[in-house]
Amino acid sequence: MSIARRAGSRSYHHGDLRAELLRSAEATLRRSGVDGLSLRQLARDTGVSHAAPSRHFRDKQALLDALAVSGFERLAGIIEKAAATGTFLDRMTGMARAYLRFAIDNPALVGVMFARRHSPSPAMEAAVNRTLAAPIGMIVDGQERGEVVAGNPRNICLSALATLHGLASFAGSGLLSEAEIESRFEDAVTYMLDGLRPRH
Repeated sequence: MSIARRAGSRSYHHGDLRAELLRSAEATLRRSGVDGLSLRQLARDTGVSHAAPSRHFRDKQALLDALAVSGFERLAGIIEKAAATGTFLDRMTGMARAYLRFAIDNPALVGVMFARRHSPSPAMEAAVNRTLAAPIGMIVDGQERGEVVAGNPRNICLSALATLHGLASFAGSGLLSEAEIESRFEDAVTYMLDGLRPRH
């Protein structure tokens, strides 16, 4: 079964319309923010019937939830790649830079990802846990080698990510230019690593 676009230039097979709807929704989110999103407009933008999006997302909140899950899954893949090889310092710096780059490049999506009103779901929990797995794993490895202060690895990870998230928010709000963010990034990583080192 396929759902044809009204434009006639492309057809969707059952199962990949959802991915196309998410791509279109993210493009709208980037241009117009959350207020610009609606299932009806999404149908028009994607070239399908008005009812088609509701087969995948029961309402706008379900669409936002799906965008958040998709964003966390993408971010997880980026972090995993950045943290795959090298010394602890290389991996931590690479992970931090990758997170910051993603947040700067996708401010509207990151805003949706970290919104408080998401409906709990196994997909959301799995995507968030995957995003945190690599940095938490790095912290655990560092603790085992005596390079990272003792403590709950998840709490340490969240504290470090909060610093990067704040920098990205400064960039998104225009408080700091991207060039200023780059210089502040080096300071942030230095302070973060200093804070992670055990006290003797």
